[in-house]
Amino acid sequence: MQLKKLVWHIFPANLAVTLCSLLAILWYSSTALDQFHSKWTETALQNRAYLIEEQIALLVAKDRKKELNTFCRRIGRKSSTRITVINPSGTVIADSDENPEKLGDHSNRPEIKSAISGKIGTNLRFSSSLGVKMLYVAIPLPGPSAADKNEKFHVLRVSMPASAIEQTLRDLRVKVAISGIIVALLAMLAAIIISKRISKPLEEMTRRAEQFARENFSSPLAVTSDCSLEVGTLVNAMNSMAFKLQERIDTIVNQRNELQTILASMAEAIMVIDNDKHVTTINASACRLLKIPAEKAIGRSTQAILRNIDIERLVDTTLAGPEAVAEEISMVKGAKKIFLQYSGVRLLDSNGHQFGAVVVLNDVTHIRRLENVRREFVANVSHELMTPLTSIKGYTETILDTDPNDREQTRKFLEIILRQSNRLQAIVNDLLELSRIEKEIEYNEIHPVPTRVRSILDEALQVCSLKAAEKEMTIRLNCPTELMAPMDGQLMEQAIVNLLVNAIKYSNPSSKVEIRVGLRTAKNHGEMVEISVQDYGVGIGQEHLPFLFDRFYRSDKDRSRKLGGTGLGLAIVKHIVQAHQGRVEVESEVGHGSVFTIFIPATQLPG
Repeated sequence: MQLKKLVWHIFPANLAVTLCSLLAILWYSSTALDQFHSKWTETALQNRAYLIEEQIALLVAKDRKKELNTFCRRIGRKSSTRITVINPSGTVIADSDENPEKLGDHSNRPEIKSAISGKIGTNLRFSSSLGVKMLYVAIPLPGPSAADKNEKFHVLRVSMPASAIEQTLRDLRVKVAISGIIVALLAMLAAIIISKRISKPLEEMTRRAEQFARENFSSPLAVTSDCSLEVGTLVNAMNSMAFKLQERIDTIVNQRNELQTILASMAEAIMVIDNDKHVTTINASACRLLKIPAEKAIGRSTQAILRNIDIERLVDTTLAGPEAVAEEISMVKGAKKIFLQYSGVRLLDSNGHQFGAVVVLNDVTHIRRLENVRREFVANVSHELMTPLTSIKGYTETILDTDPNDREQTRKFLEIILRQSNRLQAIVNDLLELSRIEKEIEYNEIHPVPTRVRSILDEALQVCSLKAAEKEMTIRLNCPTELMAPMDGQLMEQAIVNLLVNAIKYSNPSSKVEIRVGLRTAKNHGEMVEISVQDYGVGIGQEHLPFLFDRFYRSDKDRSRKLGGTGLGLAIVKHIVQAHQGRVEVESEVGHGSVFTIFIPATQLPG
C-alpha cells in the first residue's frame, strides 16, 4: 500500500473544513443580502411614495386627473418608477406608464386591498399589463375623513421591475462569489502553509528517525522557534532517546568486542547453539579443533560438524535438562585419538525461556599424556631407586647376619653397598639436574651468550679424558678455532660430556671417538652450528632410536646397569639443546657405532 505524506492527510481535511465554512458563510451572506436588498428596495419604494404623497393627495382631492397623470409620468420617468393612483373602488385614475382607462379593476390586487383598508401593502408578482415581474408598494392617501376607520382610501402605488432588483442582486452575488473564490484560494494557501508547518518538523523527525534506524545518532534535532510545544517536547524526547540509544549501542558493541576478543583468545573450543542444535557462534579454537572455517560452521547442525555420538548425546542432555553437563570423552582426530573435556550449559532469556546452549570443548590430550608421563616417571623413578635400595638393604642385612670376624666377606658386601649407593646418588643427581634444567627453561632463566665453541669442547674433553685413558681410547676433535655460537657454556659442556661419556661407555677399548663441528644452512632455520659425536662401539637397534631420549629409557638395560648408567643422560642432553632452541638427532647401526648430532642456531634468536 502506497502511503501518503502527512501534509496530504492534513491539507485535504483542513481545506474541506475551510471550504465548507466558506460555503456556509457565502450562502448565509447571499441569503442575508437578498433579504436585505429586498427590504431595502421596499423601503426605498415606500419612501418614494411618501415623497410624492402630498402632491398626489392634493391633486386627487381637487379631482385634477389630467394634471395627476402628467405629474405621475414626470416623476415616474425621473425616478425610473411606475406610479399608479387607484380610487377606493379599485379603478386606476392615473398611471405613469399606461393609459388609466385601459387598465382594469385593481381592487383584487393584494397590495391594493391592504392600502384601501388603510395599511401599507407590498407584493412581488408578475404584471399582466407590463408582462414583467414587478415589486409593488402601495400606501393609502390621506383624505378629509381619514380619521374614520371605515373609510376607504385612495391608493398610491409605486413599483419597479424585479429584474432591476435581481440584476443588483446578481451583481452582489458575483462580487460575493469572487470574494469567496479569493478567500478560498487564500484558504487553500493558508491550509498548505499550515499543513507544511505542521508536517515539516514531523518530516524532519521522520528523517532523523530513519537515521536512528541506521544507527546514526551524530546529529541531534534542533528545536526551532516555529515548533509547537508538543513538537518541541517530542524533539527533546527523541534527542534524549538517541543519546541513550547511542550509549547502549556503544556499551553493547564494547561488550561484543570484549566477548569476541575473549572467545578468540581462549584455548578452549566454544560453540553457541540454538534449540535446534544449529551453530550460531564459534571461536577460532573450535574451528581449529574441528578443522572447519567459521563461515561454514555457522548455521550448520552439531551433528554435521562434530560427527561424534558421545558429543551429540551430551548436547542433547544439555538442551534437555536444567543442570550443567560435564564429562570427559574421546574422539579420533586424523590418525590420533584425542581427549576432550565437555562442558555444556543452557542459555536463558530475560523471561527464563531457553534459546540455546553454550558448549565448551577443552582438549585435555596433553594433560592426559603428561599424567601418563608422570605415572611412568614415578614408576620408573621408583623402580630405579628401588633396585639399589633393595640391594643396599639386602647386603646390609647379610652383613648383620655374617660373622663379624669374616672381614673379607664383610668387605665384599660393603663394596657392593658402596657401588649401589654411588648408583643411587648418580640417579638422584641426574634427577635434580634434569629438574633444575626444566625449571630454568620454564622460567626463562637460561640466557645464551656468544661463546667460542672450541673452548666448550676442550673443557668437555678434559672432563672425559681420564675415562678415555682408562680404556686406552682416542678422542679426535675437528672444530674451527674462531667459531662462535650463542649458548650457556656450562649447560652445553654438560650435554657434550654426557654424549662423550656414553660414547666411551659403549665403545670397545682402544677404539676412537670423533667430534666434528661445522656450519650448516637449514631450511627455515638459517645457519646452524652442527656438533657431532661419533663412536665406533656396539651401536643401537633402529627400534630403540625413537625412545632413546626419554627418561630412564635404555636400549640394553643389563649393559647399562653394569656400566653404571642412570637412563637420564640423553634426556638431559635433549632438554639442554631445546633450551638453546636447537635439536638433537641420532644415527646408529648395530655393530658399527652411533652418531649423536646437536644443532643450535649460529645467531641469537628472539625469545
